[in-house]
Amino acid sequence: MTETSRLLIVHGPNLNLLGTREPGIYGTATLDDVNDLCRAAAAQRGFEVDAVQSNHEGDLVDAIQAARGTAEGIVINPAAYTHTSVAVADALAAVGLPVVEVHMSNVHAREPFRRHSYVSPHAAAVIAGAGPSGYRFAVEHLTALLRD
Repeated sequence: MTETSRLLIVHGPNLNLLGTREPGIYGTATLDDVNDLCRAAAAQRGFEVDAVQSNHEGDLVDAIQAARGTAEGIVINPAAYTHTSVAVADALAAVGLPVVEVHMSNVHAREPFRRHSYVSPHAAAVIAGAGPSGYRFAVEHLTALLRD
């Protein structure tokens, strides 16, 4: 680990609408709630968190690339880009940081197109269907990987 001990949390498109977007699927926690949960889980393990959300693929690629040299690992919910973005997958491969992929809903119990992830081959773990707690699990797993 570097002296900064930082994690990058990446939230893909439409996650800025958490709390109001399809609460039957995504619950009522807001993006701020999720980021606070990540910060608390990371702080318990001696890490700080930088969080980014964008509805624009290139912004997410830029954030992932910028993490090289500033973060020890990445927790990413690529949202719809999970199933479509070779660019996000390539950025994760290029930076060479440990990655944990997270989805609030169980993507395997939803539409068939959601069952394919371009990100998963670059992830040490995939957590799906645990709601906001999935982010906490992702941070806990990522920090355990980094400590080992």
